[in-house]
Amino acid sequence: MVRIAGRTVFAALWGVLFTALAAGAAEKQLPPSRDAVTVSFAPLVKKAAPAVVNIYARKIVRQRGSMPLFDDPFFRRFFGEEFGLGMPRPQLQNSLGSGVIVRASGLIVTNKHVIEGADQINVVLADRREFAARIVVSDDRTDLTVLQVDAADGPLPVLELGDSDDIEVGDLVLAIGNPFGVGQTVTSGIVSALARTRVTPSDLNFFIQTDAAINPGNSGGALVTMNGKLIGVNTAIYSKSGGSLGIGFAIPSNMVRAVINGITKDGKVVRPWLGAVGQGVTQDIATSLGLKRPTGVLINHVYKGSAADMAGLRVGDVVLAINGHEVDDPKALSFRIATLPIGDTVALRVWRRSGTAALKLVLAPAPENPPRDVTGLDGRHPLAGATVANLSPALAEEQGLDPFAKGVIILDLQRGSSASRLGFRAGDVVRAINGAEVATVVDLKAALMRGTDRWQVNIDRGGESMKLIING
Repeated sequence: MVRIAGRTVFAALWGVLFTALAAGAAEKQLPPSRDAVTVSFAPLVKKAAPAVVNIYARKIVRQRGSMPLFDDPFFRRFFGEEFGLGMPRPQLQNSLGSGVIVRASGLIVTNKHVIEGADQINVVLADRREFAARIVVSDDRTDLTVLQVDAADGPLPVLELGDSDDIEVGDLVLAIGNPFGVGQTVTSGIVSALARTRVTPSDLNFFIQTDAAINPGNSGGALVTMNGKLIGVNTAIYSKSGGSLGIGFAIPSNMVRAVINGITKDGKVVRPWLGAVGQGVTQDIATSLGLKRPTGVLINHVYKGSAADMAGLRVGDVVLAINGHEVDDPKALSFRIATLPIGDTVALRVWRRSGTAALKLVLAPAPENPPRDVTGLDGRHPLAGATVANLSPALAEEQGLDPFAKGVIILDLQRGSSASRLGFRAGDVVRAINGAEVATVVDLKAALMRGTDRWQVNIDRGGESMKLIING
């Protein structure tokens, strides 16, 4: 083997390929040596595979009996929801996935959707050892979950995290996981593309694309480089049939590292916050600003007192690069900031008034201003049974909402409560009650104390404004 520009390649493999190409299609040749036909990924697999685990997530659900008579609304009305053979019965649902051991103490990374709603999580190693796992943190914005197992009999095998910024399109990679529950499987391919941002709605969507076969059950498994390092966590596929079509996506290892390093004692992930938002640069915008091509993020708003504000970033600036890495759209900007540690000094290259400028920015977490003031509501009003809190940049970041949004957010709803029955949802932001603006939990409680026979509640849901009219 030889090393070229820091990358290990198999000289014999490429030698056979180039010899065949030079000889032309008309003249076929035997491999020039035994070594040329025994090139293998086996040494790499032996190094990496022990750290890739199978994950079994079990969930107990209650399912009504199959007797159709008792599913009829007429009978349920008179005999109740729990009557006779229609009584819900507990059933066990199993889901399969993969994970990667990243610390010898038993820290494992997988996808959040692999263990979603699980009551019990078991991890099985390649050597068939089995452990019960607990959730350390689950992160909706990246679809990553960190698990912990107690390895009483010594350190576990580990797959070292690589630098996902070092890979290039065309690099060889291996995908290791448990497709369809058949057992640990290894497939090979190349890096097909980088910085894919249109795979999921998350603002931290920034995937590595590969043609290494990835199938259901591979989720949470490892994408490994030729130097035996974890470069990504396999997450999604593009498929019309459910099987692999050679278009798979992995979360970059730099984001995995950021999630692990950002875990707090209370089981949350804290990331740095830029404190500015913007839009992608179109050709028309680029022409109007004097840019040679459409690139970067045009800043529309800067939060007062934020890291961006303190660094001198202004509305109208175009952020072109962060620490030398170009940003082409808002998702790329969010990703670059989210993968850096809090407290780091970051170099920004911006376009300002037909020229470039360099800014230094010290990363800080999103502020909790105003304090969230989590409050459970009760009484005779439409929001009885809801748990609410003041929106702040910190809470909005946790909830995946606009960090500049203000108001009162519904965090949770008691099952069967007035708020639940009336159709309110967790994530709704209350804007006004009977025409009175709601900016804080104190405002909301005051508005609800004014009894009335008819309620008008203005909320924001998923970016849309809604008005609910409720007769008391």
